[in-house]
Amino acid sequence: MTTEEITERRDQIRAYLRAARRALEAAALNLEEGYYATAINRAYYAIFYAASGLLWTQGISRSKHAGVISAFREHFVKPGIIEDEYSDLYGDVMDARLDSDYEIAYEADQVTARDRLDDAHRFVDRIASYLWEMEGIE
Repeated sequence: MTTEEITERRDQIRAYLRAARRALEAAALNLEEGYYATAINRAYYAIFYAASGLLWTQGISRSKHAGVISAFREHFVKPGIIEDEYSDLYGDVMDARLDSDYEIAYEADQVTARDRLDDAHRFVDRIASYLWEMEGIE
């Protein structure tokens, strides 16, 4: 890999991490304003962006949601690099997002939105910690 390719890869990972942090901020603001479904959506996207950035450390890019969670599990959870609980957490927040985005009769509530935001913070913090330890990326 050339120096230019390494720099590009690291820039892409940083961009995903920034997007994850912005999504966490947006989720918190929406939670505060009572937009619980939107808070859940943004919490999910924080996880999606963090996982996408993590995959870039292995040169893996997926555009579909199912592809990102599957690759995350295959390349990071299954080999024991990232703990199983983060796979479960990802799945739980993904399910909540699907309910709140697509189930018209579903009414997101404050407790669920808060819990999913807390989960997203834990996930992003874990991925950020890994990226710092293994890649020196903040």
